[in-house]
Amino acid sequence: MKNIVAFAHALADETRWRIVQLIFSEPMCVCELADILDMPQSSVSSHVQVIKKSGMLDSEKCEKWIYYRLSPNHRHLLTTMVEFFEESPAGDAVLKADAEQAVKRLAERDESCCPIPKGLKKLNPLIPKPKSKTKGAK
Repeated sequence: MKNIVAFAHALADETRWRIVQLIFSEPMCVCELADILDMPQSSVSSHVQVIKKSGMLDSEKCEKWIYYRLSPNHRHLLTTMVEFFEESPAGDAVLKADAEQAVKRLAERDESCCPIPKGLKKLNPLIPKPKSKTKGAK
């Protein structure tokens, strides 16, 4: 029961959900996430630790930075959740803005203080949008 409670707690916050969406396909360090989310690194780090305690994250240390990505064991479950719970247009707008900021921030990796992680490979694009339901379907 402890695992499911930690998992639910990790996703029960909008910022943590945004972080999960961002690291679904691309490993990122806390400073990159902080830049993308326009939040202090200390706040982002606290959120990342809650997600990490749930077992959802893999990490790799690269010099003094730690890069996080979603654990392969949780990818299918989270994709299924996204497909089941359709986002509101407002939620979609926030996630779309995050994705746009992520593209800009990651394009600056070569010039930033963060070294590029070697072991954590890029996976798939951000969590796919749910397929629209046909009228009359439940």
